[in-house]
Amino acid sequence: MRPDTLQPLFAPLTSLPGIGPKLERPFARLLGRETPRVLDLLFHMPSGFVDRRTRPTIAEAMPDTDVTLEVQVLSHSSPPPGSRAPHRTYVADSSGELVVIHFRMDDARLNHMLPIGETRWLCGKISIYDGMRQMTHPDRILDANGIARLPPVEQLYPMVEGLAPGHLRRTLSAALERLPDLPEWLPTSLTSGLLPPFREALIRLHHPQNPADAIATGAPWRRLALDELFAHQFTLAFMRAREERSGGRTSIGNGRISERILKALPFNLTNAQQQALRDIRQDLASENRMLRLLQGDVGSGKTVVALLAAATVMEAGRQAALMAPTEILARQHLETIAPLAEAAGIEVALLTGREKGKARKTLLEKLEAGKIQILLGTHALIQDDVIFQDLALAIIDEQHRFGVEQRLTLARKGRAVDMLVMTATPIPRTLVLTLFGDMDSCELREKPPGRQDVDTRALPLERLDEVVAAIQRAISAGAQAYWICPLVEESETTDLTSATERFESLQKIFGDKVDVVHGRMSAAAKDTAMTRFASGDTRLLIATTVVEVGVNVPNATLMVIEHAERFGLAQLHQLRGRVGRGDKASTCLLLYRGPLSETAKARLSILRESQDGFRLAEEDLRLRGEGDVLGTRQSGLPGFRVARSEFHGAEVEEARNAAATAIRRDPELIGPDAEALRTLLYLHERDGAVRLLSAG
Repeated sequence: MRPDTLQPLFAPLTSLPGIGPKLERPFARLLGRETPRVLDLLFHMPSGFVDRRTRPTIAEAMPDTDVTLEVQVLSHSSPPPGSRAPHRTYVADSSGELVVIHFRMDDARLNHMLPIGETRWLCGKISIYDGMRQMTHPDRILDANGIARLPPVEQLYPMVEGLAPGHLRRTLSAALERLPDLPEWLPTSLTSGLLPPFREALIRLHHPQNPADAIATGAPWRRLALDELFAHQFTLAFMRAREERSGGRTSIGNGRISERILKALPFNLTNAQQQALRDIRQDLASENRMLRLLQGDVGSGKTVVALLAAATVMEAGRQAALMAPTEILARQHLETIAPLAEAAGIEVALLTGREKGKARKTLLEKLEAGKIQILLGTHALIQDDVIFQDLALAIIDEQHRFGVEQRLTLARKGRAVDMLVMTATPIPRTLVLTLFGDMDSCELREKPPGRQDVDTRALPLERLDEVVAAIQRAISAGAQAYWICPLVEESETTDLTSATERFESLQKIFGDKVDVVHGRMSAAAKDTAMTRFASGDTRLLIATTVVEVGVNVPNATLMVIEHAERFGLAQLHQLRGRVGRGDKASTCLLLYRGPLSETAKARLSILRESQDGFRLAEEDLRLRGEGDVLGTRQSGLPGFRVARSEFHGAEVEEARNAAATAIRRDPELIGPDAEALRTLLYLHERDGAVRLLSAG
């Protein structure tokens, strides 16, 4: 049970004053949670800060930087009735004049906020328009009392449409008032007496008094990052220690199922696949439980290795499960595995949220009776009513999209279950340690025979018409193409083209040959669109990054990635891997909007030079720093809300060592520090680890 002291933090955001259904919706988008909680807001980390202590004159203020100006209001100029022109307020100080621009705001309200002849303080960004300095929609307009209350240093946060900075600031202040006093859980080896307690760290981070408290390397943020890293590393260390203590069960196959699968394959295994399989079978035959990471580049043949590993436990009379993060990916695995399973005489089934009623009941009965030898599926696999007769091998695909808790839950479906974790994105060793702990790993660095390199080119968006013409030629020649957009819907706050907008524009050219798929569609609608594309009914698929993994259409030979400068290097490589899957020459066009930053230039240049996912993963980590090389988030360590790799990467090793020491000292968490550490695990939602501890 979660400690009562944490309940205020896990309460819904609507429990805070002023947050009703209308504001809950933009907060849900901002925090990435359908029902956002107080804790989600407290862990919404800033993206920068403004030092309000510096007060330049109008002439000294640098364009496009946040400034606080003391001005005198001179006059107002209202737009004519019905006009779309802005309201202009003319202000000045001893150094010069400034125009304050407001669109679609009531004149009376603006006259009240900026009374002629009075002194006011404006917070916002200066720009130059027609040689005149102006400030459009200041963040704040303050009188003498307001400027006296203005914080000396103010954090800036990522925002969404429909939410004003004022809403966020007020709600954050209300959330901080809910913070309870909690026991200290970090060992002194990590805090060294120099880091503030948890509650103080959050208050100082969101309400900094100086720039040192506002930044990621400052003591408050560093403290919160260590909490998160320590909770994660403790969970990994606990799992590993528990698995070592509980021992494993040997699974030794006789080769009869594996041989049939190999005969049914249209190709021979690569040397890398054969070596990975030898390593896995050696682990399965051991009396220690396997915990192994199988890394493979796009199209390197991980699914076949996983199936042959599963064949070994099936030959020993036991069962295997493969859990994928999305239904699309689970069905993709089924497409690969089903014909091979049929040739080998083994029964495979798929379980997702879509299987219901009698069909689901029948499937679960067959599974418990041992008639289904390998079960594929999504999170549906870890539901309570899914019972295996004898689960021996759990295969987790793209684990960074699940988290440790789901891995724990699936492992509990059997006794001494061996674990194989797969990722299609090669991960640098430093991140392997961060995500998985000290896990054995094998790599598939060879591509299966017949796979060709993809011709990769970068083009400015101004050449869009040429790209559309190239797609028309490719489709006329019988090929298919993807077009990737970074957004689902158009937004007023960005000039990026959305998937729906691009679909509408290209539909005018390609008619019913074009379709769209994105993450906000229902699973059934996505599957229908993907099936139509895979069967060739549609020739051009407009999509967001939902096609990043698990989509296999050999006839697709052209990939267009719009606003490629907005994507991470490893994610671009994943998307590029959707083409070049057949025997035809394939092309990837990276459309960018200039001018490019130095990082974006380097990223696109490296992608054109190399097809090696392992090299690209290392480069991505080097270039992006805080970027998620796994492509599931745009910033931060993958799966972490607070920790950032370029600022807190060095703390991973410290947290791991401290966690290992804590496990050695108190393996079942029953000592004097146990209650505080359990509170930390609940706070960072490592509930699965706590449940296992409680169950002994």
